[in-house]
Amino acid sequence: MADSPEVIEAREKTNDKEYFSKIVLENPTLIEWANEEIRDDKEIILKAVAVDGGALEFASDRLKDDKDVILKSVSQAGWTCCYASDRLKGDKDVLLAASKVDGQALYFASQELRNDKDVVLTAVTQKPIILKYASFKMRDDKDIALAAIEKAKKKVIEYISPRLQEDEDIKALLED
Repeated sequence: MADSPEVIEAREKTNDKEYFSKIVLENPTLIEWANEEIRDDKEIILKAVAVDGGALEFASDRLKDDKDVILKSVSQAGWTCCYASDRLKGDKDVLLAASKVDGQALYFASQELRNDKDVVLTAVTQKPIILKYASFKMRDDKDIALAAIEKAKKKVIEYISPRLQEDEDIKALLED
């Protein structure tokens, strides 16, 4: 498959910081074709991820460990927390921001945050089925179970602890 004219131009201008500073406002993922120095430029990457969080994929590793950059990206597209450094995948602020936009973010969370009630409740409220990636302790939390069932009914029952599956309040919700 042939490259688009935009990709050809971006590849030809791989070292042109001014070009990428402007083009990311229209087509942020063209940052893929920028040189390493440009992909490590915080100002340009912030512009790109504000338009399309997916542009984070092409940022430097240093910027994938920059909380400002990650927060900007996940507030635009929560799933992009998958590109964050391991350190920031364990940052509660990052995972809360990501989960508010896309509950799928819990899948990329550290084990510690999969056991954090605030993060799990936010993720489950946004995407109930993501409960399957919560810790067993959180699957046994009644508030979280109720939040998931209120939105998804029987689709999530298998991810709730056996103890809570027998809870009268949960049974009543499932009958509605």
